[in-house]
Amino acid sequence: MAASSSRQFKNICVLSGFHYGKYKEFIQADVDLGHDITERKLHLVYGGGDRGLSKLVLEAVFIIGNQVLGIIPQTLKPLRCMSDVPIGEELVVSSMQERITEMLNHADAFIFLLGDLATLEALITFASWAHLNIHKKPIGLLNVNNFFDGLLTFINHAINNHFIPISAKNLFVCASTANELLDLLQTYKPELDPKTLALEWSTNDGNPSPSKKYKLDLTLQL
Repeated sequence: MAASSSRQFKNICVLSGFHYGKYKEFIQADVDLGHDITERKLHLVYGGGDRGLSKLVLEAVFIIGNQVLGIIPQTLKPLRCMSDVPIGEELVVSSMQERITEMLNHADAFIFLLGDLATLEALITFASWAHLNIHKKPIGLLNVNNFFDGLLTFINHAINNHFIPISAKNLFVCASTANELLDLLQTYKPELDPKTLALEWSTNDGNPSPSKKYKLDLTLQL
């Protein structure tokens, strides 16, 4: 049963890698997440692939009848098992960075499962954009078997060495079960760094408008 909250999600973005991982607990956690998303009548935004842990969540949501949107770069389409038969709606983009931007545009919150370098790239990007006040959407870590402990330790280490502000501790919502994580995401309140709170961006992803390109001569002068 979903917890009552003033924050009402419609679309949840779930990101993970193309593999199932080493332990059966990883698979069970993803199955549970798919069931919890359907029980809360949420729609799913995902990376467009049909392999690995994200497939388990995707199938659970789609079978029940909730809406599904896959956002995938054109280059990655051949990696799908059934590349010409997407599950749900599909948005094809030109690059990985454009995929991250479209995920931000279409989702109300994010959940990161156990994943690969591309998953980590998206996680750090969303966290950086949240810190810079580009968005205020919660970022959830499904911390099965303490998978994200190393990342959280690094964040604390960088904070202790004064490279990251202490407010960064509030960027991530962490739980070991899907149901607990969804509850925490619904009660999330952003705590922004005062130095970035006043920043205003002209676009959702914070990218500046196109500017003149300069040709640089990087030839070494010996």
